[in-house]
Amino acid sequence: MDKSKVLIVEDEPTLLDTLKYSLRGQGYDVVTATDGVQALPTARDEKPDLVILDVMLPGLDGFEICRILRQEMSVPILMLTARDEEVDKIVGLEVGADDYLTKPFSMRELLARVKAHLRRVRLLREEMENAGQAVQAASEKDTVFSFGDLVIDESRREIRLDSEVLALKPKEFELLLFLARNRGVALGRSLILERVWGWDFAGGSRTVDVHIRWLREKIEIDPANPKRILTIRGFGYRFDE
Repeated sequence: MDKSKVLIVEDEPTLLDTLKYSLRGQGYDVVTATDGVQALPTARDEKPDLVILDVMLPGLDGFEICRILRQEMSVPILMLTARDEEVDKIVGLEVGADDYLTKPFSMRELLARVKAHLRRVRLLREEMENAGQAVQAASEKDTVFSFGDLVIDESRREIRLDSEVLALKPKEFELLLFLARNRGVALGRSLILERVWGWDFAGGSRTVDVHIRWLREKIEIDPANPKRILTIRGFGYRFDE
């Protein structure tokens, strides 16, 4: 199994060396950056599985780096700060950080959090790989899908219900099309998010739930008791014919 790669962005030499030594001791591949300007190209080139990011950095601060990285990739970001201000934690989470540790912290706690985040990354990738094997490859001829009174016309980007054209937002159309192509297959939220919104989308799985609700309001007779888009509890959704 390949080693998980961790990027440490820290300008304090002693702490940087300590983190690097501890993480390598746990078997991780470690790369480093010592300022905000260096952090971005390093992250883009190395494609780490997790980023440990200090808030107070020369060049660009950690908040700005976090905001930019979150727009470009879905890597987990653990932020470090010497301040224990609630507003800092809120700002960090709002710009896309996944976790927060205030200095001084115990190395045992940091390693436990790193392990937990990397485990989630591994499970997500396994889920996508397994679910991807079940996802049907749509034929080039499959441009129109008909499910009784519901017709999905891919080439015209048109949804008709009882011969009436529905007004759908672009992502609603793409989501319904993806579900219809893979009818009968249980699709995880993470897989749906990756296939419809893209791997680098900064939002969470809540986005999927909201769009599913909007779709149900438009294509289900009783949105509260859906018959077409079914919820798979704790996992995702399945489109039934």
